[in-house]
Amino acid sequence: MMSRPNRTEYADFYANYISKVPDGDLLNFMDRQPAEFDGIVNDLTDAQATAPPAPGKWSVKQVLGHLCDTERVMSYRILRFARGDKTELEGFEQDDYVAVADSNSRSTTDLLAELRSVRGATLALLRSLTDKASIRSGIANGNPVTVRALVYIIGGHAQHHLELLRRQLAA
Repeated sequence: MMSRPNRTEYADFYANYISKVPDGDLLNFMDRQPAEFDGIVNDLTDAQATAPPAPGKWSVKQVLGHLCDTERVMSYRILRFARGDKTELEGFEQDDYVAVADSNSRSTTDLLAELRSVRGATLALLRSLTDKASIRSGIANGNPVTVRALVYIIGGHAQHHLELLRRQLAA
C-alpha cells in the first residue's frame, strides 16, 4: 500500500488536495470515486449539466472534462517519474484546456464513461508500481514532486471537485 507523501514531496498548492484523501486503502478510495460522480450528475438534465453555477465558473460537464484532462496529465507525470525519467515537465493551464475541450457539447453519459476509463487506466498504472518507484521524483511545473504525491494529488483533486459539485447541486 502506498503511504501518504511527506510535506516535502510536493508544492504548497497541492496540500489541500492531498489533505482530502482519507487514511486507508488509497486505490480502493480512487476506484470508488467515478461512481460517486455518476451518483450526483447522472440525473441532471442537459441544461443543468451545461449551465455554469456563476459567471466565470465551470459547468458540471466542464468539470468532468477537466477531471479527465488533469488525471491524464498527472498520470503521465507518474509514468515518467516512476520510470526514472528526470526530464523536467512543463505545467498546463487548466482554464485554457477547459476553454477548448468543448465538454458542454458532449453528453454527461459520455463524459462519465471517459472518467471511468481514464481512472481505470490510472489504477492499472498505479497497481504496477513498486514501492521503490513510488518514491521516485521529478520536476513538474517548476516544482519537485514524488510519484506517490502525484497519486494523492489525483485522488484529492477529484475529491475536491466532487465536494464542490455536491455543494453546487445542493444549492
